[in-house]
Amino acid sequence: MRIGMFADSYLPDINGVVTSIVTLKRALENDGHVVFVITTHPSLISTSFEDRILRLPGIEIKQMYGYVATAPLHFKAYNIVKEMKLDIIHVHTEFGAGIFGHFCGKMLKLPIVSTYHTTYEDYTHYVNVFNSKTVDIFAKKTIERISRLYGASCEAIIAPSQKTKDMLLRYNIQRSIFIVPTGLDLERFDRHLSNEEKLKEIRAMVHAKEDEKIILFVGRIAKEKSIDFVIDGFRYIKEKGLPVKFLIVGGGPEMDSLVEKVRLLKLQDTVVFVGKKPAEQVPAFYHASDAFVSASLTETQGMTYIEALASQLPVFARPDDVLIGLIEEGKTGYFFRSPQEFAQRVEEWLMVDEERQLQMCLDARQQVEVYDMRSFSKAISSVYQIAIDRYTNTYRIESVMIKDEIAEISASNRTDKFTVMMLTDVCLSRELVKGKMVSEKTWDDYRDDEKVAKAYQSAIRKLAVKDRTKKEIFDFLNENTDCTIVQIQAVIDHLRQRGYIDDLRYTHSMVLNLRSLLIGKNRIIKTLKEKGIEESLIQEAFLADTEDSELNLATRWAEKIQPSIRGRSLIAKKQKIRQKLLLQGYDSSTAEQAMTFLSFEDEIVAEKQNLFKAALKAANRLGRKFTNQKELRMAIKKALATQGFKFSDINEVVEEMELENESKDSK
Repeated sequence: MRIGMFADSYLPDINGVVTSIVTLKRALENDGHVVFVITTHPSLISTSFEDRILRLPGIEIKQMYGYVATAPLHFKAYNIVKEMKLDIIHVHTEFGAGIFGHFCGKMLKLPIVSTYHTTYEDYTHYVNVFNSKTVDIFAKKTIERISRLYGASCEAIIAPSQKTKDMLLRYNIQRSIFIVPTGLDLERFDRHLSNEEKLKEIRAMVHAKEDEKIILFVGRIAKEKSIDFVIDGFRYIKEKGLPVKFLIVGGGPEMDSLVEKVRLLKLQDTVVFVGKKPAEQVPAFYHASDAFVSASLTETQGMTYIEALASQLPVFARPDDVLIGLIEEGKTGYFFRSPQEFAQRVEEWLMVDEERQLQMCLDARQQVEVYDMRSFSKAISSVYQIAIDRYTNTYRIESVMIKDEIAEISASNRTDKFTVMMLTDVCLSRELVKGKMVSEKTWDDYRDDEKVAKAYQSAIRKLAVKDRTKKEIFDFLNENTDCTIVQIQAVIDHLRQRGYIDDLRYTHSMVLNLRSLLIGKNRIIKTLKEKGIEESLIQEAFLADTEDSELNLATRWAEKIQPSIRGRSLIAKKQKIRQKLLLQGYDSSTAEQAMTFLSFEDEIVAEKQNLFKAALKAANRLGRKFTNQKELRMAIKKALATQGFKFSDINEVVEEMELENESKDSK
């Protein structure tokens, strides 16, 4: 595999990121991979490429420990990177060379893996020179947005610890995050590799007597390292008269202020700064010391802690998630929370017998065996392979077109182009932007999102014709789309959020409309329940409608239909009106009360006329069946009786009738 590592710093610089890159490069090369490093150097115009190390021109910023800032684009360097024929890009920093790495990945269509070495949110004091809370909040939010943006263009992200992964998850980074602790070449820190003369020379630097212990700090002399916290602790150590020296190895922007602090506290004979040292000399400083200390709470993994333990030094540190599994109280080190407690812990350590101190040294080395660089290389190689596999089956978003509530996303892979639709809210929640890479599986998920979007459009067209209930839209989508119940529910939820479906509003409107049509409560309830409206919503709508009482509506309906019922007896007509009231949705009690408000004077007057007409109809109908006059008259009377006419009136009318058979017989 041909690997390109992009970082803003590299040898001869010394820091945790450089150590990680150097270790990884060596381990990968030992496994047969070809590794290129693309980094910076303090030159305004020159680009150099030698021994697979490409150095970009940049400007050294001394206030940031000699950090070299470089431009994000380098066309000459890009052509060199192109000739490297890389299989994968591994970005180790988020600025300068890191941005250039993302540019190369995009242009050369290569998968990108990023290791998040630094908790930048703990470094905002570099830009917040006036200690403004507003500036600090803005800076942290900016870091979060940048981290999320760069994370979206990676196939995988490597976090050196759970603490770092938790931070990235808090940033809402969607990419897969793999925890791979940075490995070390543990053999570098074997004590037998250090020259005894060199160790004596180092002890002489701090004027350490034979019975005095040396506690070491290695790292950048910067505010976030909280070295001042430890120096305050040495004030109490000196007051206690403990035989301990503090050796500080490194350089950085806080050097002058810390030297001045030591002078003011009159600790010059206890605290010694020796400045920045080459990487190959650093193990000797560990071996010349008896313990290690750091009060930093900003580490993503804490490489110097691991180096110290690998050098068989017990570690003094403030409690931090990054130290879980590294420091065990009283076994591989001690925790402290204040300068005074640090001094107490040092005193406890000095009181431990020689045999126990020796055991602590052995335990320290054993604790970091898992950080062997060979395991580190294999873990990183696995992440590379996952990234390459994903990238091979990955789509790049070419455009995102948003219109109203529908987004159209176009994407392509190495051979084809594809387009999907989804709801705008879904598109925004997925943070789909031009240039984002999505896996084949993720794109398949977008196909499901498209089903939801198309179903949503169908529902909108349906609702444009007339208002519908939630159940009606559910049934429509269930019958006319291949969406799952969960997807249909998602559409309905979106329609409800937008106010396109509102069962309460629908119920109030329907109750008002149906009552204006003089429809009774029971029929309205049945109609609304068939449309899926809940009983509670229906009752709420009825309570809100106070214009007309149920009895008043029933009476108006009875008055309306009364004239349309003709040719019946008064009893039959009343029965028909009652029946129609019940069919209209009024209960029997309301129907009976409504009947009491009706006037039947006209019907009483027309009763005999209706009876005579009914008798003629019965005679015509029954005359063909009964030839015997007596039987015919009896059948007519029975037919009229069933229609509700009075028996006395029936006898009178029927007896007066001249039947057709009778007239024939008389002739």
